Amino acid sequence: MAEVDDAPVTVCGAPGSFARSVLAERHPALIEQVRDAFPWSPERHRALDALLRSSTEGVVEPLGPHAHDRGRWDAWGAEYFGRSWFDVPFLWAESYFYRLLLEAVGYFGPGPWQGIDLFAPFKRAELRGSLVDDELAALDVLARRPVAERAAAYLQGSLWGNRADLSFTVGSRTADGGTDDGSDGSTEARSGEDPPPLVADDSEALWSLLPTGGSPGAARTVHVIADNSGRELIPDLVLIDHLLESGRADDVVLHVKPYPYYVSDATMADVVDCARRLAQASGEAGEAGRRLWAAMGDGRLAVRAHGFFCAPFPYAEMPDELRRQFDGSALTIVKGDLNYRRLVGDRLWSPTTPFAGLTAHFPGPVAALRTLKSDVIVGLEPRTVARLEDAAGDGTGRAWRTSGTHGLVQVRT
Repeated sequence: MAEVDDAPVTVCGAPGSFARSVLAERHPALIEQVRDAFPWSPERHRALDALLRSSTEGVVEPLGPHAHDRGRWDAWGAEYFGRSWFDVPFLWAESYFYRLLLEAVGYFGPGPWQGIDLFAPFKRAELRGSLVDDELAALDVLARRPVAERAAAYLQGSLWGNRADLSFTVGSRTADGGTDDGSDGSTEARSGEDPPPLVADDSEALWSLLPTGGSPGAARTVHVIADNSGRELIPDLVLIDHLLESGRADDVVLHVKPYPYYVSDATMADVVDCARRLAQASGEAGEAGRRLWAAMGDGRLAVRAHGFFCAPFPYAEMPDELRRQFDGSALTIVKGDLNYRRLVGDRLWSPTTPFAGLTAHFPGPVAALRTLKSDVIVGLEPRTVARLEDAAGDGTGRAWRTSGTHGLVQVRT
């Protein structure tokens, strides 16, 4: 394992970096989208204005004196308050921005906006979209394929569904000036067409940990740490249904955020909405949705929402009570880009740093399913890195790390 001192923490201020673009471009665009999504009161508009000024031109400031979690964030941010946002670690700054955004709109109350999901309009629009209809209909085609081929397609669908991350599309533009909605990869993976290539593919190792038909002895539990709702969570649920239906898992625990975070991150309400969307569909999608609904009712599918999933720390620092949940599981599947950064550490690792060494802290076998949308990447072969950098064509050799056009399946057994 590489020494931590050899890999600097990712900070927000490096010119031309992905982290800087998030703070300088994506967050301001998000504030404007949130501003337009609800008829906020003048007080809320002033709070959003203040957050925009602070996060782009000012310094990091503590939560207000009445915030219910002020003590925790005072401890977590003691060394960062009073510093420019661009001088603090990216993982911490990004998480704190979303906590302040919730504060600005009165999510934690008291008041009429308490508990209102400020990202709900974006999530609902996506679920109602025709792309979801097309992707659910593709399950009928998959149903006629051999079992092994279906399993591979469900895994690919879950991975490439990560391209539908709503936060990834905020402020992003395609080369022709249009908005990139991330639809390409997820649609390809679920329609039977060839998906884009993976920079690392440990799919065989993943399936070897979950043989079909069950096993004698203790129940085999699979944990899934969710990332985004909507068009990513639906294929995650389809994969979970396959694990239960095929006997690859006796029960599944799905971990979501306890409250809205990172634009489209999944909450319990999103799980219900997506499961209902499946159950109300026709064909294979409807059958999968009804099985999932029943599995939640009889306990084979449990949904949990630990507060640590909204904390600004890598998974190496997870509390003991959460660590015990993963210990002894057959496999934990970690979804998405942010969870990958938290799993391996949000540092500027060499891309050839072994994945197994950086995830040795995680209790039990772990698999990462990820579409590449940030700079952090490990576990690659030197020849793969050379090929990707040569083909990048951006002058830096790094565009493939953040474009959302590449993905990976990495497993530590």
